[in-house]
Amino acid sequence: MASSPARRRRVVTLLALAASLALAAPAVDARPGGGGGMGSRGSKTYSAPPSTATSPGATGPIQRSQTSPSPGFNNPGMAAQNQGRRFGGGFLGGMLGAGLIGALLGAGLSGGLGGIGSFIGLIFQIGLIALLVMFVVRFFRRRREGDQPAMAGNAPHARSGLPPQNGMNPGANPMGGGLAGGLGGGLGGVRTQPVQVQPEDFQAFERSLNEIQGAFGREDVAALRRLATPEMVGYFEEELRANAARGVVNRISDVKLLQGDLSEAWREGPVEFATVAMRFSLRDEVFERSTNRHVENGPQEAKEFWTFVREPGGSWQLSAIQQGR
Repeated sequence: MASSPARRRRVVTLLALAASLALAAPAVDARPGGGGGMGSRGSKTYSAPPSTATSPGATGPIQRSQTSPSPGFNNPGMAAQNQGRRFGGGFLGGMLGAGLIGALLGAGLSGGLGGIGSFIGLIFQIGLIALLVMFVVRFFRRRREGDQPAMAGNAPHARSGLPPQNGMNPGANPMGGGLAGGLGGGLGGVRTQPVQVQPEDFQAFERSLNEIQGAFGREDVAALRRLATPEMVGYFEEELRANAARGVVNRISDVKLLQGDLSEAWREGPVEFATVAMRFSLRDEVFERSTNRHVENGPQEAKEFWTFVREPGGSWQLSAIQQGR
């Protein structure tokens, strides 16, 4: 029984170190939508938008959406998500399990090794535990999202993203390179028609980029609800809650659109969609909430495809974000 206090102190120290590592770990999805493709593009949700001069490479897939793919449709985003859920199994999972069981049984995380080898083993396993904690949080968050009822083809209920600034090119690819209309396909056989995007529409996209990024940095959910669809606002709120759980705040400023052009624009029934490629710079920083201590810097430049949706008589709202290359 004499060794029980020592074991408890060891476990407490382990948990404190793991929490510190989790806090210091890079937040790959710090800025809104930075963690991967999310939202809905109507019947084109699981079709890659045409490349543009701004983003000539491959486009990242939609990984989270309330729009269901048609039967038999191969969704690469869902496949990647399932691969991520398998992380931690096999050899790595066995190492973590052995370390945790050893600590609980009193063998210590060192596994019986001594001296510096014991210390290195301890640090290594603490790091693995910190990664496991982050993985488990994301796993259950994604699983909860997967349990939500699908809203097939309901893109007007997609969620919002961020708007662009100076540099949108309204003359580029005005009809989506001819790919926006005449397809007559998409999910569920939805018929699409091309839409002409006007200069004032590009100005609205630019304003949205600044306003959404700023609202996210201020954690202003009311502003996000005005600028984005309910689906996208839901994703943003999840990211804000994740930041709060980590005890950090993501502050975004100095957003500037460097280059932008239209990928495609189309109509499904009375609802209009427009996907634009944007390359923009920003100041993306993460601070500790309690002390205002600077924790990390996020990417200072991003290249993304933002899809906006507009109902008759309404304003454009962000409905999807995808990573560009």
